[in-house]
Amino acid sequence: MLSTELEVLAEELRIKIIDMIVEAGSGHPGGSLSATDILTVLWFDEMKGLEAGRLSPDRDRFILSKGHAVPALYAILAQKGFIPEEELKTLRKIGSRLQGHPDRVRLPLVETSTGSLGQGLSVAQGLALGLRSAKKKSRVYCMVGDGETEEGQIWEAAMSAPKFKLSNLCVIQDNNKGQIDGPVAQVMPLEPIGDKWRAFGWHVIEIDGHDIRQISAAFAEARCLDESGGAQPVFILAQTIKGKGVSYMEHKIDWHGAAPKAEEAKTARQEILNRLKEKRGSHA
Repeated sequence: MLSTELEVLAEELRIKIIDMIVEAGSGHPGGSLSATDILTVLWFDEMKGLEAGRLSPDRDRFILSKGHAVPALYAILAQKGFIPEEELKTLRKIGSRLQGHPDRVRLPLVETSTGSLGQGLSVAQGLALGLRSAKKKSRVYCMVGDGETEEGQIWEAAMSAPKFKLSNLCVIQDNNKGQIDGPVAQVMPLEPIGDKWRAFGWHVIEIDGHDIRQISAAFAEARCLDESGGAQPVFILAQTIKGKGVSYMEHKIDWHGAAPKAEEAKTARQEILNRLKEKRGSHA
């Protein structure tokens, strides 16, 4: 897809995210909105073998390790036709397939259940190693949060993936600089993030996680390195804004895990609709 089309699509997904969290009365808008642009490019332009109604055994895999951001993933699954649009209204409801964190038992469309932070990267590494052993060309993408990256298991996986030369593994850190307890820099400083992953043997790409062109270029670079016979896994350090796209949520820790009230949602929706109108007009 063209970058302009992806920009419009990302805004449409943000509306879905706001609507389903308001309907549920709970959820995590901050980290869902910060991840939206990255996931839009990944699911609609980068990953292969993910046509609605058919999951190819040769498909690329995606693990949302920061499972609380799953409203963004559900919005994408609905947009791609994997689940009915109407089902988004069941987010976090008893018996729903759309739980507050990805649940593979209820929704086999997700590759694994996540939400216990720090574990998703280990699963992604296992998938990548299995695919490599089976001589498959499929790639594995894993999104982690920056607060999540304080978990020790993340660093065990970071240390071992280069050992196994898993160039088919790409990790994206949604570096929105906030977690439920406060700013990441205060809870447990992570910097220098890029240098740490380089020291473990990863190929590191640093980008603006809201610039569609930079996101696309990073994924293209990662795929090219793999297909050209490279031996390094790729780590994309995406600088993002918590609550991106809703002015009163941006950079605010309070919106990590709080649902907007009806009037707040109306304001958020109108902001996004105004941007959509501008984007559609300028790209017409």
